[in-house]
Amino acid sequence: MPSVESSNNSIAVDAPSEHDTHRANAPIVKLCPHSTGVSCGSCRLNELCLPIALNEGEMEQLDNIVERNRPLKKGDHLYRQHDGFKSIFAVRSGSFKSYVLSSSGAGRVTGFYLPGEIIGMDGIADRTHANSAIALEHASICEIPFNQLESLSLKLPVLQHNFFSIMGAEITKDQKVHTILSSYSAEQRIASFLLGISSRYARVGLSPTRFHLPMTRGDIGEYLGLTVETVSRLLTALQKRDLIEVDNREIALVDKDRLKEIVGADDL
Repeated sequence: MPSVESSNNSIAVDAPSEHDTHRANAPIVKLCPHSTGVSCGSCRLNELCLPIALNEGEMEQLDNIVERNRPLKKGDHLYRQHDGFKSIFAVRSGSFKSYVLSSSGAGRVTGFYLPGEIIGMDGIADRTHANSAIALEHASICEIPFNQLESLSLKLPVLQHNFFSIMGAEITKDQKVHTILSSYSAEQRIASFLLGISSRYARVGLSPTRFHLPMTRGDIGEYLGLTVETVSRLLTALQKRDLIEVDNREIALVDKDRLKEIVGADDL
C-alpha cells in the first residue's frame, strides 16, 4: 500500500537549512550568487536530479539556464494560484507548502516540498498555476525557465527522458494521495504521512528516524483531511504506544515496523 510520500524528483540543493546536514560537493561548474560553491555540478543531490546522466558539457548547458534567486523568508510566496506559468523551481534549502483556495476563499493544503524537490509543475498543462506555493521557513530555490528547459531537452534526449520521468512520478504521487484520502483511516493517514516524510529525508542523506516537521499540525490536517485536534490526538496516541516521540515539531520514529503495520504496507 502507498504512503503519503512525494515522489518529486530533485534538480539542485543549496546550503542546507538549520535542520539539514552537509554532504561532500562535486567539482564546481558555476557558482551560485547566494551560496559559494553551488552549481548543478556541485549539487549535493546531483545523483538524484535532472543532470543525473549528463556529461560535463551537457551539465554546463543546463547550469547556464538555471537562475538562483534571492532567498525567501517564511511566509513569502513563490507564486500564487492563477499566476502565469513561466518556470519550475527546485528547493535548495528550507521547505514550502502548496495550497489551493476555493471560490469561497476556503483553503486546502495540497503538498509539501523539502530540499531537492521540484515545485511548480501544476502550471505546465494550462500555463497557469493551479496552486499557490509559500515558504514554511527561510528558503532558497533554483528557478528553471520552462521554455528554455524545453528547448534544451530537445537537444539533450537524456534530459528530456529524466524530465518525463519526473512528470510521471508526479502523477503517481497524486494517485497515492487520492488512495489514502479515500480509503485510509485517520490513524493510517498519520502513520503513512510520517513514514513518507522519513523516506524523503532518507533520500537526501538525512536521518530517517529523527527529523523536524516544518509544517504545522493544522497544515498536516488540511493535507490529510483531518482536524488539527485529530492530528494532535493521534500523535499523542502513537507516542503513548512508544511508536514515536514528539517534541513540538521534532519527531523520532521509535518503531517504524509497527508504523508500517498500521498502514498495512511492507514496502515503505
